Amino acid sequence: MNSPKRTIIPFGPQHPVLPEPIHLDLVVEDEKVVEAIPSLGFVHRGLEKLVEKRDFIDFVYVAERICGICSFIHGLTYCIAIEEIMQIQVPARANYLRVIWSELSRLHSHLLWLGLTADAFGFEALFMHTWKLREKILDIIEETTGGRVIFGSSKVGGVRKDITPEKLAEIIFKLDSYAKEIKEITDVFVNDSSVKHRLVGVGILSKQDAYSLGAVGPTLRASGVNIDMRKLGYAAYKEIDFTPVTETSGDSYARCLVRIRELFQSIDIIKQAAAKIQPGELEVKVSGTPNGEFFARTEQPRGEVIYYVKANGTRFLQRLRVRTPTFANIPALVKLLPGCQLADVPVLVLTIDPCISCTER
Repeated sequence: MNSPKRTIIPFGPQHPVLPEPIHLDLVVEDEKVVEAIPSLGFVHRGLEKLVEKRDFIDFVYVAERICGICSFIHGLTYCIAIEEIMQIQVPARANYLRVIWSELSRLHSHLLWLGLTADAFGFEALFMHTWKLREKILDIIEETTGGRVIFGSSKVGGVRKDITPEKLAEIIFKLDSYAKEIKEITDVFVNDSSVKHRLVGVGILSKQDAYSLGAVGPTLRASGVNIDMRKLGYAAYKEIDFTPVTETSGDSYARCLVRIRELFQSIDIIKQAAAKIQPGELEVKVSGTPNGEFFARTEQPRGEVIYYVKANGTRFLQRLRVRTPTFANIPALVKLLPGCQLADVPVLVLTIDPCISCTER
């Protein structure tokens, strides 16, 4: 009996389902994927090189623009690296505000992902309802920072904006209301038979593979590995009581469940931060220039992001290197694709929540 004929099908960088320019050469036998070969580098922007031309104080604006969806945490991670090099003690109030904005970022990012995933398997009504709810989170972000995507509120030494006690109380009231709407929306992802048909048992990534391939974020935790950079205690996370969300099945459904549960966890973290925040300064004055190097790690919605910063005592940094979560999750994606059906590829690519512009700095 003849073996099935193998065909190479190019997938991306332009695909009607994917919002990101990722390219894969898919080796298929009939409709079954047997190998996936990734190609990156379509939108390289050279942002890391700009540290040689932009003042280290101003570079936070560039860092925020590495990724629109994760903009605040990009800027925050850069600030943490500079603050550690210069031994700057950030005020407690600023650290709590950083936590609140980080979790608002996680809320809007996960809601965006849920909408895109619904769109990928053709559930347009679910997509629209999810993004309608995301707009409400963006409204809160706009009210507190002035921006809807690029916050511009984090700076070396603290934060630029404050949230009044009245506004914090209003935010908590709104989030309690939104939690009910999120529950209604996410119940569809959890229980609907058509959604489960596309996600359950598809794209399984074992615990060992997830760990050994260096996966991060929900992609890692959905395979049962309990690693979350927030537990390092940066900003005010050391004062927050939470347990990283994990699942064990390692399939597309598990990756979806982790993000859904993190929505409610983020609301709880914001409520804890709002209850513990005290009046105080928002920033400390930064004097001098950094001289040294530091390796900062934080938890973006997509997973761990790393900033390596090297300074030489001048206003311009000597080196910046960013490792984004999508870059870390590409090996895991290549591992979980073989064995799936060709029609499942767009959904599987989306389950790692890729951000290619973020990856190709």
